[in-house]
Amino acid sequence: MIDVHRLTILREVARHGSFNRAAGALRFTPSAVSQHIAALERSLGHPVVERSTRGVTLTEPGRLLVEAAEAIAAELAGARQRIERLGAERATLTVATFASGGRRLLPAALAAFAAEHPQVELTILEREPEDSLPLLREGKADLALAYHFDGPAPAPSGVEWTPLLADPLRVVLPSGHRLAGRASLHLAELGGERWILGCLKTAGLLGRYAELAGFELRVSCAATDYLFAQSLVTAGIGVALIPEIALTAAPGVVAVPLEAPSPSRFIGLATGARERGAAQPYIDRLKALLTAAPAAL
Repeated sequence: MIDVHRLTILREVARHGSFNRAAGALRFTPSAVSQHIAALERSLGHPVVERSTRGVTLTEPGRLLVEAAEAIAAELAGARQRIERLGAERATLTVATFASGGRRLLPAALAAFAAEHPQVELTILEREPEDSLPLLREGKADLALAYHFDGPAPAPSGVEWTPLLADPLRVVLPSGHRLAGRASLHLAELGGERWILGCLKTAGLLGRYAELAGFELRVSCAATDYLFAQSLVTAGIGVALIPEIALTAAPGVVAVPLEAPSPSRFIGLATGARERGAAQPYIDRLKALLTAAPAAL
């Protein structure tokens, strides 16, 4: 049988890359850490780390065990959160959301939910998907409004993904731009432009589509806010690629659809795969309201 305590130690070794640093984090001696890892390897019958003068690296069995350790830690954290909620006097519901999706999809659903269940205390956390989905696994959030770009949905172990809508990216141009009056554009027609990124994650995505269109991407600004990116377009600094749901009716800019092949952002609702006890009916109701929200856009 694999010792869960030793899995925790292996997880720290993997995180820090050495027995000495892992020992410091765990408040053990390096010798004790080494002995625990050796005992884990004997019980498993396989080496879990490769030792060298530069530190330690995981073997394939070690990597699988660390993945299991992460899942176990998340399950235990989730169980603790659920137990703490059992003793709470007031029902609580925590929703994690990314900003642009939350601004368009959440308000009406939350208003309807609050009217139906005024006794439930709602907490909203602004988080990007790479941060919100782990919160679900750890029991620190009940639902997460998230997204992914072209590619598979982000559904790690312990998370259920419900697609809500496709959110196509539009080219945002200054209203005086030579192509601003077009009904649609091919990305290749923008090969000579300077680009403003409203989200750092779009850099690789836009780079791939630019390569398909036959030009090299030139970036004027790598911002982290779509509203700021639109303001820079208004100022004539460049053009931007912005998800439709994040567009605002800003003066001085126009948004033009892209012809295929064109990138999209896919928005969905993530929930924990396990039942959340007394909170589950509230989770199910808010999930239903959010699932219906795109139809009202």
